[in-house]
Amino acid sequence: MRRGLLPPILAGLVSAVVGYASSFTVVLAGLRAVGATPAQAASGLLALCLGIAVTAIGLGLRYRIPISIAWSTPGAALLVATGPVPGGFPAAVGAFLVSAALMVLAGLSPWLARAIAAIPRPIAGAMLGGVILSLCTAPVRAAVALPLLAAPVILTWAILFRYARSWAVPGALLAAVAAIAVHGPGGSLTGAALRPAGVLVAPALNASVVVSIAVPLFLVTMAAQNVPGMAVMATYGYTPPLRPLLVATGLASAAAAPFGGHAVNLAAITAALTAGPDAHPDPRRRWIATVALGAGQATLGLGASLAMALVLLSPPLLVTAVAGLALLPALGSALATAVTEPEGREAAVVTFVVTASGATILGIGSAFWGLLAGGLTALLLHRRRKPASTAPPAKAELTPEPAAR
Repeated sequence: MRRGLLPPILAGLVSAVVGYASSFTVVLAGLRAVGATPAQAASGLLALCLGIAVTAIGLGLRYRIPISIAWSTPGAALLVATGPVPGGFPAAVGAFLVSAALMVLAGLSPWLARAIAAIPRPIAGAMLGGVILSLCTAPVRAAVALPLLAAPVILTWAILFRYARSWAVPGALLAAVAAIAVHGPGGSLTGAALRPAGVLVAPALNASVVVSIAVPLFLVTMAAQNVPGMAVMATYGYTPPLRPLLVATGLASAAAAPFGGHAVNLAAITAALTAGPDAHPDPRRRWIATVALGAGQATLGLGASLAMALVLLSPPLLVTAVAGLALLPALGSALATAVTEPEGREAAVVTFVVTASGATILGIGSAFWGLLAGGLTALLLHRRRKPASTAPPAKAELTPEPAAR
């Protein structure tokens, strides 16, 4: 019996460690970007870990399916791209709550889920790519500005990405810590508040921040986390009920938001670690890995203040570089989704360019404007091409369409 429990427990713990170490720097950078103090950012990380733990354990026990839960890494990257917002962190927390409400509504109302599914995949991929582009260029900028610190990090990541991909970013993080210890600016953890502590933030609603953060956060979380997460589980033969999962993760996000957490959702990247055969030969026993993942995340959450203290000791560009390395696979996937289909490629490019510009108009961030510009471009090109599709066959034979079309 114990032998049967050990593989899924180990798989769940490995998934927790890999998921946490691969992207906690993105989460802390995102929360800090929208105005969180170090204590508030650490509180947000703790709240996300506890939200993941409760949701993963509850869903695993309820459905006996390896339903992996994570925080929204693309959503955290969106916060980095958005930067300071009117009203500061309380306004951002208000937007987190609105995004959580939209997630619950998507689970309760099939029409909203259908509306999200109606967004063309190239446009959704292009918006995600534009959001994380600036983070993914950080390793290059760090290599130029901080060569002694960045070179070991990038080299470690490249070697592990080739031979042990799951450990590439955790290994890069360890290399960054070692590089800072040897070549860093100095400083220590003495006097840092390392005990986990939740910091309650009173939310404030600001219309422009809701449009800048809540709507794009909901969309990128659905498109880049929940939908791929369901696809990974389907690959291994599992068909969990999506709507209850959306309600559960939305409620967990709502509970985490007042403490600074931005979003809890289905895992996409690490889902294969708990749903695959390595977790257990018997698919009916792999749900144990989900419960172990939840327990591991709760334990890791206790080190949120320590994680924040380590980040504060690091040059900001180096922290962003590690986050960028973590997001490189997501950028590749997003760009492939954006340009693979010829139909809609132009609209996707417009979405990507506008989103990547980082432009803020009327206090609203570029992710929203990128989505709007891409949608309008798709509508314009669809109307422009419609008459060509109804042209008489004989005329089409005499004057064929240009090859570029």
